Amino acid sequence: IRGAGELLGDEQSGQMQKIGFSLYTEMLEEAVEAIKAGRTPNPELDLDKAVDVNLRIPALIPEDYLPDVHTRLIMYKRISSSRNNEDLQELQVEMIDRFGLLPKPLKLLCKLTELKLRSQKFGIKKIDANVSSGRIEFSANTEVDPLSLVQLIQDDPIHFKLSGANQLQFSHESADADEKLAFINTVLDKLKI
Repeated sequence: IRGAGELLGDEQSGQMQKIGFSLYTEMLEEAVEAIKAGRTPNPELDLDKAVDVNLRIPALIPEDYLPDVHTRLIMYKRISSSRNNEDLQELQVEMIDRFGLLPKPLKLLCKLTELKLRSQKFGIKKIDANVSSGRIEFSANTEVDPLSLVQLIQDDPIHFKLSGANQLQFSHESADADEKLAFINTVLDKLKI
């Protein structure tokens, strides 16, 4: 309690207002974890962690499943804040206990979140897919072995090609949301770190 004045006082609240409370607390948690692990906290904001996934699928918490807007927003926040698949699985179990079986759009939201978590490990910046094609954009410090990308393209040059220095373009026949997610996960299976 004694040090809370520094975190929430006038001097720090100005910084918090500039970047938002959730990002501020996330940065604070990362700094505390680094100190506990004996590392020097990195003051630079790591924006490369965020993965933008747009698959044009109905991934949401339906209003008829969870009518209360406030609770729905809390659940969205908890889903997006999941740090790993175990956290996400625990949250799904909790939601089933509290609200009943998960509807299809909510299952898709959870699968999409799993894809984001998996993509972070590869250093992927963006995944964008429509009905028949899409692209995967890699960050500048991606962990993907370039030879695995070359191998993927050589094995199937009809469906895969490089576009620029950091984008893999693909074509697919996966109109269904589950099929599209499965296709992209299969692509990630072929990439090596």
